[in-house]
Amino acid sequence: MTAVPVTLGVRPRMPETGAVPSDGPLVDTFGRVHRDLRVSLTDRCSLRCTYCMPEQGNEWLAKTSILTLDEIERIARIAAAAGITTFRLTGGEPLLRTDLVEVVRRLARLESPDGPVQIAMTTNGITLREKLPALVAAGLTRLNISLDTLRPERFRDLTRRDRLADVLDGIAAASESGLSPLKLNTVAMRDVNEDELVDLVEFAVAHNAQLRFIEQMPLDAGHTWSRERMVTREEILDRLAARWRLTPVPGRGGAPAETWVLDDGPHRVGVIASVTAPFCGACDRLRLTADGQLRNCLFSTTEFDLLPILRTSYDDPGEMDRELDAMMRGCILRKLPGHAIDDPSFLQPRRGMNAIGG
Repeated sequence: MTAVPVTLGVRPRMPETGAVPSDGPLVDTFGRVHRDLRVSLTDRCSLRCTYCMPEQGNEWLAKTSILTLDEIERIARIAAAAGITTFRLTGGEPLLRTDLVEVVRRLARLESPDGPVQIAMTTNGITLREKLPALVAAGLTRLNISLDTLRPERFRDLTRRDRLADVLDGIAAASESGLSPLKLNTVAMRDVNEDELVDLVEFAVAHNAQLRFIEQMPLDAGHTWSRERMVTREEILDRLAARWRLTPVPGRGGAPAETWVLDDGPHRVGVIASVTAPFCGACDRLRLTADGQLRNCLFSTTEFDLLPILRTSYDDPGEMDRELDAMMRGCILRKLPGHAIDDPSFLQPRRGMNAIGG
């Protein structure tokens, strides 16, 4: 069987068979070695953040198209064997996935050529307290929790849900769990929460967490993003510098966030400036959507469909694994040098962030 990649509107031409390596590291044509796979478990979410999705009228993925537990495990096993060392579980909201603990347990058993893999998760924290002990026991090693405001009314306006108390309780549970580093993610937005930047960092420090500010990106389902509404990296740093002495931390590597030590430490703050200071040249990430589409960039308009391979009967199961591995490597070989947000030809992805995976 020869699988054909399904894409958004067009069918990308895969490299010739001989051009796709059958082994070795997951490296693209620009020399970037990929070690991080973001695995979206669902496109559904318990919040309706204004910068992510509409309050009503969302078109959810069909249940039949969502990857099963066995399918996720199979893709992850092949990815780990090829050099993926970190799996980050995302959504939508991954805590809505009923088999989440078993997903973590199965993935945590995998090993890459460099040793056991790490299992991280990005969540809004709602219901985290009750589920966290089982997730830690299953092998979860790191947590990122979204927190855009500390003000209940503002939270309700921003997320269209009155759940701030639940989010804060989830953060407290994560802080108590000992998982480290604990990171809190804040999308900085003009006339929305830019007056809370210092307060949010102080909250993070009090919970032994690292606050990471994120420039708002063109990934909303309604395609209403505008550069004028975005609070830039420089604006964020200027506000923080009025409160703390910021010392840059060298050796960022492929991490999306630049980090600074606050005063004499040990606490740090990070900024993910995908728009004004892109870090594409060191990107080591690959993404898997909840419906089995591989994406080599968060802003890609091309996807590679793994479902036809996963849901075809093979006389030799090893042939399926080889097809999946070849699709993954072919996807990486087609990765562009950068997302080109500043280029006039830039096209916003059709999918919103909840469907791509955070």
